Amino acid sequence: MKYEFIDDKNTMVITTKNIVSKEKSIVLVSHDEDDGMWEVLEGEEVKEEDAMIISLYEMVNIDPTVNQVADLPLGWIAYRDIEQDKWIKQKN
Repeated sequence: MKYEFIDDKNTMVITTKNIVSKEKSIVLVSHDEDDGMWEVLEGEEVKEEDAMIISLYEMVNIDPTVNQVADLPLGWIAYRDIEQDKWIKQKN
């Protein structure tokens, strides 16, 4: 599996149980400016009990299309309507 991030493979990612179980697709990625953490989400409000923390490497294994936003600067987001769409990147 290709890993295109410069971040360490053990970098923490906030995501959801639905994404980890592949029940929902990733449509929003955020690279937090304050702490450099990545958020990989399904585009809906996340309840605390649905949130998970996994490694960036695990996230890429779940959905390799996340590699397409590996160059996302701190403080930026990337989004798409459906998994097959291209990512749209913008400053958050």
